[in-house]
This record gives sequence, structure tokens and C-alpha cells, in this order.
Amino acid sequence: MSKRTLFQFFHWYSAGDGRLWNEVAEKAPDLAGIGITDAWLPPAYKGASGAHSVGYDTYDLFDLGEFDQKGSRATKYGDKAALETACRALLDHGIRPIHDVVLNHKMGADEKEQVVVRRVNPEDRTEIEEENVNALAYTRFTFPGRGGKYSEFIWDKQCFSGVDLIEEPSETGVYRLMNEYGEGQWNDQVDDELGNFDYLMGADVEFRNKAVYEELKYWGRWFCEQVPVGGFRLDAAKHIPAWFFKDWVGHMRDTIGTDLFVVAEYWHPDMTTLSNYLELVDKQLMLFDVALHHRFHDASKAGGDFDMRTIFDGSLVSSIPDHAVTLVDNHDTQPLQSLEATVEPWFKPLAYALILLREQGTPCVFYPDLYGAEYSDIADDGSQRKVEMPAIGCLPKLVEARQRFANGAQVDHFDDPSVVGFVRQGTETEPGCVVVMSNGEAGQISVDLGPDLSNTVYMDYLGHHSIEVTTDDQGIACFPTNGGSVSVWVRRDTL
Repeated sequence: MSKRTLFQFFHWYSAGDGRLWNEVAEKAPDLAGIGITDAWLPPAYKGASGAHSVGYDTYDLFDLGEFDQKGSRATKYGDKAALETACRALLDHGIRPIHDVVLNHKMGADEKEQVVVRRVNPEDRTEIEEENVNALAYTRFTFPGRGGKYSEFIWDKQCFSGVDLIEEPSETGVYRLMNEYGEGQWNDQVDDELGNFDYLMGADVEFRNKAVYEELKYWGRWFCEQVPVGGFRLDAAKHIPAWFFKDWVGHMRDTIGTDLFVVAEYWHPDMTTLSNYLELVDKQLMLFDVALHHRFHDASKAGGDFDMRTIFDGSLVSSIPDHAVTLVDNHDTQPLQSLEATVEPWFKPLAYALILLREQGTPCVFYPDLYGAEYSDIADDGSQRKVEMPAIGCLPKLVEARQRFANGAQVDHFDDPSVVGFVRQGTETEPGCVVVMSNGEAGQISVDLGPDLSNTVYMDYLGHHSIEVTTDDQGIACFPTNGGSVSVWVRRDTL
């Protein structure tokens, strides 16, 4: 059985020409060929900015590029027919489509409503003023372009817990909508950042409204009838009550399939917080390893001054490996984005070797790292900045190596602050490998592979070293690496 390897098939600046779904179909054979097993696709439904929407400004969950709404029929990535074709192409090549689910908020309302709100301290959301304010808010979603097809549900002020914009009086901030749910308080079982992190943006969905809760379950079932679904990536989990995702994921598994792969974006580095969240959702899903990403970022900035023996310290994969999705970068951490903490290109081969070739965790590969990306946007200082994210040349080989050589028990060699590595010992039928890397000068690691592998010739699968290494009569050899590089040593007779 193939080892699960997730590929994020987009980035924040993916071309907005409506061709991404076509590209998914075109690239499916090559991705399958190197060992990708799952493809994480961007939000497939209409956003408030129509064809320009990355997908996280959710407007209509039932418009998969089918209706003339928000200035376009297709989404940024293509129309519904192209989406269906893309998902089936993935399945035809043994790749499961993983769909991005954005349920926390809605944006681009069709109408304003008269509402009652209370002002909230944006720095401490538990501080809610007692004075009621009568105002207008963008809280009514009627989806006139869809005309009730698939769902006749109308979203109104009873469906939301908060907004960030009101009129008459015209203000921006954070406002708690006063309705019949929660007695004026935010949801519980959310992150405690800023006191209570229920509110994120737009019209914040009120999950305590039973009609809303049932509509979102219905949408999940409907979506799985429209396109092939292998799993979900759950957006903004720290802002959504854990009890909702516990029930929603359970419902999807009961009605769609127990083997759904589900990973939640709970962007937090603290292991206690993540462990508590996993308990609240009955461990039905996985989480992104935020702490490990930041270790990679720090290591790439520090160069040889970073102690590689500590690379996994505080990471989710070291504490709860069965629930860890490991990553190097993603659409939020790439340059010019909200959580920018980019891993420097020189370190990415090392980072990918550490997530692709080890036993623990489920690795996720980022689109620009495989194919490269160029884009420009406004930087924090107001200037236009051009960004080039180079493709990592050895990444296809590393993904291939995961399927071919990352087999058997793992033995770590983390004894030197710069030169570290590990051995995958292989099985009776599957070969293993020796992985050696350095964030400083060139170096080597002496490895005892045992007498069964005596006098055996090894080559660097990545081609970073042209020499061959031969074990002695006891199966011992020194395996080298170049400075600031990684080598994956495999038996010559397995190539």
C-alpha cells in the first residue's frame, strides 16, 4: 500500500485564469508517477470576489462555478464541469481529492438587515459592552443567481454571531450580534487567543442555530454527491467550536465513508492546546504541525548556527505522530501572506527529507516547491514586491524515495549539531535507505547496517554525490553529505 503523501495543489497567487481544474487533470498522471496519493484542492465554491476569489471569502457553498453570481459563473479555478473532470482524473490515477471546507464565515451578503449589536473590545473579545446599538449589517444571503437550486435556505441575522462592519452608525470593529443564541456570548470550545477567538472575519457563522447546523451537514452530503471526495481540509478550526467539527466529521464519516482523510487547520504551535483540541473532537482528524514548520523556518534563517539535534523539539509529530500532517510551507506562510514565515530554499531539501522519509507523520508537499511560482503583491511598506519561489530540484526524487526506500524501522543519528541523519532499515521485501544532511560544512555519519548488508554498494539517490559507498565486512560505512545539503543513500542493486 502506498504511503500517504499529500500535495497542496495551489498557492495564494495561483493564476486566476480559470485553468487550475484543467491543470489538476493534466498533472494527475505525473503526480501519481512520483508517489503523490492525495491532492488538497482549493475551496471550490463561489467567493465574495467571484472569479478573483482564492476561496476563503465564502459566499455560496452551493455554487461550484455553475451560476452567474458575483460577476462570474466560473470560480478562479474553473467551472463545475472542469472541477468534476479534475476530481475524476485524480481518482483514475489513484489520487484522492481532498477538499478545502470553509464554514467559519460568509462574505458578500446580498442585502442589509436591521440588527442589534454590542461593541466588542477587539483585543479582548470577552469584553462585550452592555449597550445595545441599532444598526444595519450585511447579514442576509439570498443567492439570487442560484434561484433556490440545490438549497432554498436563506441566511439572515439569526445565522450569525458577529460582524466587523455596521452602518447607521457607520463603523468598523468587532460586533456581537444580539440574537436568540448564546445570550450575547461567543461560542465556547474555540481558541482563547484574544480572550475568545470565535470571531475571525465577515459574518461569523452561528453554529448554535440548529437550522444552520443542519444546513451545513446537508451541504456536506450534497457536495459528496457532486464530485469525488477522499477527505477534507477544515479551515479556521481554532475559530469554530470543537463540538461542531466533532459532530460534522462524524456525520460525514457515517454517511460518506469511514476512510475519509480529515486534517484541520488549527494554527497553533502549543502541544497542550492541540492535544486538548484532539480530545474534544474525539481524535477524528489530524492537525498541521505548525511548530515543526516554524522550526524549519528558524533553522533556514540561522544556517549553521541552528542545532539540528533539536529540529523536532516541541513538534506535533514528535508528540502525537498519528495525528500530525507535516509541512514545509503553505499558502498562508508564503511570502507576502498573513502568516509569512517562509523556509529558505537552501533548507527545503533538508526539511522535505525530514518529513517525507521518516516513519512519523503524514507529509504535505507545497505546489511552488514542486513547480515553482512567480508573483507580485503589495508589501507591508506599501511597495510592490516581486516574489520568485524556485522549484526544489530534488523534490520529485524525494517524493519517489518515500515510496521506494522509506521502509522498515527507523534508527536516528542525531549526535552532531550540524550533521544529522537516520536509517530506514528496510524489510524482507522492501529496501531501506540512509539519510544524511548538514546545515553547515560537509560531513559524514558512521552507520552500522549489520552483517546482512556487508560489502554492499550504496549510491546517492538524489545525485548530490557521485561517489559510491561500500560497507565493510561488518556492514559498517561512513555516509557523507555536502555542506548545506542532504543525501539519500540506497543500495545500488535496488536502482
